[in-house]
Amino acid sequence: MRRTGTAALAAAATTTLAATAAARAANGPAAVGPLKILGIACSPRRGKTTAAAVAAALEAARAVHPRIATELIDLGGLRIAGWEPTQTPDDFETLLPALKDPLLGGLILGSPCYFRSLSALCKAFIERCMPLREPVMVLADKPIGALAVAGNRNGGQELVIQQIHAGMISYGMIPVGGKPPAMLGGTLWNHSGDDLSKDEDGLKTARLLGTHVAEVAIRTSR
Repeated sequence: MRRTGTAALAAAATTTLAATAAARAANGPAAVGPLKILGIACSPRRGKTTAAAVAAALEAARAVHPRIATELIDLGGLRIAGWEPTQTPDDFETLLPALKDPLLGGLILGSPCYFRSLSALCKAFIERCMPLREPVMVLADKPIGALAVAGNRNGGQELVIQQIHAGMISYGMIPVGGKPPAMLGGTLWNHSGDDLSKDEDGLKTARLLGTHVAEVAIRTSR
């Protein structure tokens, strides 16, 4: 009798698990609200290669699932100072609504490589995200993907990606790379007069990054 009871319980548990799995499948990502992937281009050169690289990543992110919406914010030409104890208002204030959007599912942050480091504008942006830490960690547990554009194939792109990851970990974000061969993120080479279309390998890494960020955003939003 004990065996029969155990078998019945096991069968009931299996049925329950199957029903739960079916419900999850029926009410998966498509049945949940939209998710926004926000791309930030941190180059002082508005509309140039960094913005184009981030746009390529966002295009790939949109293709992952109908839930995914994207927005590109180009910081070129904006006045954003680094963090100060007494902050003087500047253009960063206009970015806060997008960063606090409850639909935000993840970020893709792009920077040019200047002297094998991220741009001053990118560093300032990371520092100024301080209002997203208190009283709650607004960006916590959301994926952060990074890409970098340099004037050489090996011009410091991976160093810049690591610097972006390290900074955004301070906000509780989850660093996400691309997929092979873009394990760390997007690494692009501006070698044809601001025409990234010549860098097919680099654009592939940006697209792989966008795809992975969107996939992680969907998984972590359930």
